[in-house]
Amino acid sequence: MRILRKSSTLLLAISLFSSLAHAGAVEQFKAFVATNKSSKGEFVQQQIKLVEGKPTVGKTSSGVFLFSRPGKFIWTYKVPYEQTLQTDGEKLYIYDKDLNQVTIKSVSGALGASPAAILFGQTDLEKNFTLKEVGLKQGVEWLDAIPKEKDSQFEHIGIGMKDGLPLALELRDNFGQVSLVTLKNVEKNPSIKADQFKFVVPAGADVFRQ
Repeated sequence: MRILRKSSTLLLAISLFSSLAHAGAVEQFKAFVATNKSSKGEFVQQQIKLVEGKPTVGKTSSGVFLFSRPGKFIWTYKVPYEQTLQTDGEKLYIYDKDLNQVTIKSVSGALGASPAAILFGQTDLEKNFTLKEVGLKQGVEWLDAIPKEKDSQFEHIGIGMKDGLPLALELRDNFGQVSLVTLKNVEKNPSIKADQFKFVVPAGADVFRQ
């Protein structure tokens, strides 16, 4: 009986993986949000500029991330300089290691229509975004997440999905600046400590509140 149960579970997992592998970006992303309360991984962020009409990679940074829904995350830049963006769901802490400076902001509503809300926020995505299929590009299924709020700082947010995981975000702000964030080594539902997202101000750091 136990063997049959294990076999049924395995078949269900294979079936789910197979269906996601052939699903559109919107279906894959909704499944990722619904089944992943937390995640961690690495990222590379690139500024894309148009030079003589051709997209050219400008400033590049990289680091690691960790999130837990709803609204808790740690986004740490390691290269070219160290900076951490961290929220416990109520306050957003921005720590610049070189300056030994911490800026504290209220989260309340600020992340509602931002890229952070898409990956780390509530599961009710369509409250703040209209999700639209784009199609397959270089083996990756893409969707557009269009903010419903008119005063959103982002004009366009694209999300690339493959095998049920987000691989990339394409962000274009209202000034026409484009950033490409590539995610890798994404781990689903890792073990997280209860106080993981509690920010501790480093000794001697200057603190600014906004």
